[in-house]
Amino acid sequence: MTKSVIQSDKAPAAIGTYSQAIKAGNTVYMSGQIPLDPATMELVEGFEAQAVQVFENLKAVAEAAGGSLGDVAKLNIFLTDLSHFATVNEVMGRYFEQPYPARAAIGVAALPKGAQVEMDAILVID
Repeated sequence: MTKSVIQSDKAPAAIGTYSQAIKAGNTVYMSGQIPLDPATMELVEGFEAQAVQVFENLKAVAEAAGGSLGDVAKLNIFLTDLSHFATVNEVMGRYFEQPYPARAAIGVAALPKGAQVEMDAILVID
């Protein structure tokens, strides 16, 4: 099976030894996105703004892969404070419609660069 690297200038550059996404067949494995503004590589302020930025970053990578957020089959959300769960649901509703992707929301002690939220996803593109 051939795999190819997916990269978008509209999403933050990788800050480690990973690719923004890897496409294998019709499946795209997206690396975790934190709320970095791709233009400045700085975190955006405020939880809701961070959630929006993460979805925008995921959207940019999905589009670079030839898909969209509508192609997300599985979404993982990592939160440093689970009290933000309702806000994540509200923001997610701006980006997805039914059928919603399968999802996990996981509380974690810390995220890179002090982010409050990180998400990764698996897309299946027809």
